[in-house]
Amino acid sequence: MQKITNTYNQLELNKIQDDEMALSEHIEEFGQRIIFCLIILFGSIVLCFTDIKQIVQIFQIPAVGIKFLQFAPGEYFFASLKIAVFCGILLSSPLTIYQIFLYVVPGMTKKERDIVLPVTLGSCILFAVGLIFAYFFLVPAALKFFISYGADIIEPFWSFNQYFDFVALLIFATGLSFQIPIIQIVLGILNIISGQKMLAAWKYVVVLSTILAAVITPSTDPVTQIIMTVALLTLYLGGAGFVILIKK
Repeated sequence: MQKITNTYNQLELNKIQDDEMALSEHIEEFGQRIIFCLIILFGSIVLCFTDIKQIVQIFQIPAVGIKFLQFAPGEYFFASLKIAVFCGILLSSPLTIYQIFLYVVPGMTKKERDIVLPVTLGSCILFAVGLIFAYFFLVPAALKFFISYGADIIEPFWSFNQYFDFVALLIFATGLSFQIPIIQIVLGILNIISGQKMLAAWKYVVVLSTILAAVITPSTDPVTQIIMTVALLTLYLGGAGFVILIKK
């Protein structure tokens, strides 16, 4: 009896030691991946800063006919740093997400992987589409309104730092708003709400989309808000239709 008890205790001790080793290995792996992500982020920021003039020119393209001024010492320098950080984060985000998957996916079941992987991929694609949509449609529309409004009275001289803040906020907020279909798909997969109910609530969605468009767009011009409202409605209806499709 004593021998059986000793054997059992030894097995329990071995199990605890194995669990501690597994935990320490997970912590070590997590730390390594965090360091790798930080290195990639820092490298991306440095890379963007070394080519900052070309990146600045890309940001200036939508502002046709605008002259930018520096209203404080070092304003352009600090604006360049912000642009490098902003672009560095965007540039390194795919590798960061990939590192997160390498750490998380091995602990998932096949069913969880079948859900998480496509949803995350779709989220990244929609975010990128949102950035492109904002740059080519929302930003030019907003700038055109501001430039034309009072053009016969005021000469348009803008602060480049404030201009970048405006463009970056609009682009990033649009990218986030394009995650609406992903949220709908997750809610549909979890059976929290059906696609039919999503479509039935379209009247409320019109109102909410208008409010959300006004919040997302830092400008107050109606053209940008209308474009954003239409985009949000299209995303919502598309997400609801996709939920209905995958549930069939």
